[in-house]
Amino acid sequence: MSRIAVIEAEKCNQTRCGGLLCAKVCPVNRTGEECVFEGEDKKAKIIEDTCIGCGICPQKCPTNAITIINLPEAFKSTPLHKYGDSGFQLYDLPIPLFGKIVGLLGKNGIGKSTALRILAGLLKPNFKTDKEATIGELIKHFKGTEAQIFFERLRDGKISIAYKPQLVEQIARSYTGTVRELLSKINVDNLSAVAQSLDLTRVLDRDVSKVSGGELQRVAIAATMLKDGSVLCFDEPTNYLDIKQRIKASRAIKALSNEERAIILIEHDLIIMDYLADIVHILYGKENAYGIVSQPKSTKNGINVYLGGYLKEENVRFRDKAITFDTRPPHEVERDTELVRWPPITIEHPGFTFEASEGVINAHDVIGVLGENGIGKTTFLRELAKLKATTKHGALIIAYKPQYIPVPPNTSVLEYLGDALQYEQQLMKPLELHELLERNLEELSGGQLQRVAIAKCLGERADLYLLDEPSAYLDVEQRLRMSKIIREMMDLRGKACIVVDHDLLFLDYLCDRLIVFTGEPAVRGKAEGPFSMAAGMNLFLQDLNITFRRDEESRRPRINKEGSVKDKEQKSGGKLYYTG
Repeated sequence: MSRIAVIEAEKCNQTRCGGLLCAKVCPVNRTGEECVFEGEDKKAKIIEDTCIGCGICPQKCPTNAITIINLPEAFKSTPLHKYGDSGFQLYDLPIPLFGKIVGLLGKNGIGKSTALRILAGLLKPNFKTDKEATIGELIKHFKGTEAQIFFERLRDGKISIAYKPQLVEQIARSYTGTVRELLSKINVDNLSAVAQSLDLTRVLDRDVSKVSGGELQRVAIAATMLKDGSVLCFDEPTNYLDIKQRIKASRAIKALSNEERAIILIEHDLIIMDYLADIVHILYGKENAYGIVSQPKSTKNGINVYLGGYLKEENVRFRDKAITFDTRPPHEVERDTELVRWPPITIEHPGFTFEASEGVINAHDVIGVLGENGIGKTTFLRELAKLKATTKHGALIIAYKPQYIPVPPNTSVLEYLGDALQYEQQLMKPLELHELLERNLEELSGGQLQRVAIAKCLGERADLYLLDEPSAYLDVEQRLRMSKIIREMMDLRGKACIVVDHDLLFLDYLCDRLIVFTGEPAVRGKAEGPFSMAAGMNLFLQDLNITFRRDEESRRPRINKEGSVKDKEQKSGGKLYYTG
């Protein structure tokens, strides 16, 4: 057996354990040999070579900071990269293929961005040592594989790499000037065509510091496209984008694929991954501890394998239960008892008007909201949050999770969660919040803060729950787990929930009905519905010129290939969204 010992430094707290409890209980330390010790940062460290994998220190650690994994013999190879003493370890690499789009699929904290940064030359792997590997050592390590050829071509200057980072906010912090000035420095000749393909023409003369998150994401994609590299790396290209923008960006990226170019990307929206990629690698292991890269698979098979949780070729089960999609979620409770109705809404701001006709929300309802950015979805939620209505039990109580989560300073997760702490099985355990309780909100990652904010909202005693973009920063598994939590809590309580989101698979998995927003972004917006899922999706998809079918194996929604027999058949019948 090969062994991995990881200590998450941000969780290690000697005050909680009475001073390096892990070292005190370690049987190896007790024999006089060193295994667990205190590092220079006052955090615990573990020497893997002397660790016997007894499992005592992970069980005794009160903050769950320690992970010990005994790897099967098949994974005994030296890790490609390790982050410091007792840090995360990555095994193997996915390799870009010329003429193909390769997708990386896996949980947060499993090594996807690390792998992409190594391929882009932004991170030098170290083979578990404190020394960066040379290109020659990488070629030797991957001898006889596609990776050897890739690194040889990189060494010989035959490959140029363009990389879009995950955190596009850094662009606004590090650059001053207009979007046009920024992109013109890269490639002025193709600027107009690229800007048009990504719907950036209207913001070209706007200062970079003044553009929205979605616009900044498209600027980052445009910058990567304009570099005209032979290998293009995209780390989560659809964050902040609405569904229409996601499809446009996907089409622009697909148009770049040819025999002279390789594209590799990370994406948590499974519908977009399925639409974009030709091949996928699944990354599995234990988040923040180690990640292993699977063999390449066709996109359809790879996504289904990921949902199933079992890699047949590697004989590895990485999830206890398969994720399955019902043809239409079974109605375990009646959803026709009116909870509340909203009156007609009309709002006029300088340059923007919004209207919504009267609508009804029933008990147990989970209603999705679809529409472009800047068309009034958040405005609509805020208006609902102001409702002074009554239910049969009294005044309507509303709980609201905003799109941008306010973070009160010097506040621990424990203090912030409030009533959510009592929902152990419904919220705390499935959202994996116990390990975050002692940390301050300001220390959390985007995904961790999102989970905490959703738990706080759902933990409140309310009649109507409003969630604005709850899937942001969450990985595939977390999104689908969140869907299950929301549905079960509404069924259990007899309450209702309205969810604004841009992940169609997430909404398909979660919702019974849809509200569809039409209009022109930043000019006018109109809310229509609620509709049935089929009627709402048909209305929404008309403008995107795409159709959906269900995968025959997993029953997940998939975009039909444009111009295919199925696509033409559904368009001619006016059924853009599957009905079965």
